[in-house]
Formats: sequence, structure tokens, C-alpha cells
Amino acid sequence: AIGTAAVSFSLRDSAQTVLEHDAERLAALFESARARSRSSGVPVQWRPVVEESASAAKNASFVFEGLPPQTLPAQWLSPQTQVAANSLILLGPDPIIGPQSVMLRSQDFKLWVRTDGIQAFSISRAAP
Repeated sequence: AIGTAAVSFSLRDSAQTVLEHDAERLAALFESARARSRSSGVPVQWRPVVEESASAAKNASFVFEGLPPQTLPAQWLSPQTQVAANSLILLGPDPIIGPQSVMLRSQDFKLWVRTDGIQAFSISRAAP
């Protein structure tokens, strides 16, 4: 029984915890880009970069358009983290940006990074 419990905890850590780390990191990156947009007065938007491969389309990276290149990280922590290819988040420069969310998924797990437009981006396990 103890061995089974240990295995179940280690399986949970592999996919779900990595997705949680990517979601937490993305929320922090959104807030950083939002602050930079407000301070510079330049609109910033986030979107995934879709890379076509022989087997399928993957979005292993993303871009913050409106920021200088390499200002913020542009890769997921896990190559298994996926978002919809048409995802788009507008981050400023206005202080109120409107409600927005993006769904992250890895295997059977889903998380949403969202804001109501006034509050900071946060992570949710429920669909908006």
C-alpha cells in the first residue's frame, strides 16, 4: 500500500506539477510584460509560436510582441505544455485591459491563466 501511494504521488508530480509550474511562470511573465507595457506606453501582446513539424504542429514557444527581443523568456518549461494556436493576450498599455484567459494543457490536465482585467493574472482549474 505504501509503495502504491508513493507511485501515485510521483505520477501526479510528473505532468500536473510541471503544468502548474508553467502556468505560474506564465502568469508572472504576463504581469512583467503588463508592467513594461504600462511604463513604456507601448502595446504588448502575447501569442504562441506554432512550429510545423513532420508529425504535427506544436507550440513549444511563445512571443511577447511589442517588447525588445529576449526581454522575457519565450519557451515553456516543459515541451509537453500546449496552448491553442489562436491564443492571444493583450497586455497594455492601458491600466485596465479587459478579462482575458489562456488555457494550458498537458496530457489530461488543464489550467487557465486569467485576469479580470484589473487584478493580476492568476491560475484557475475551472474554465472561464
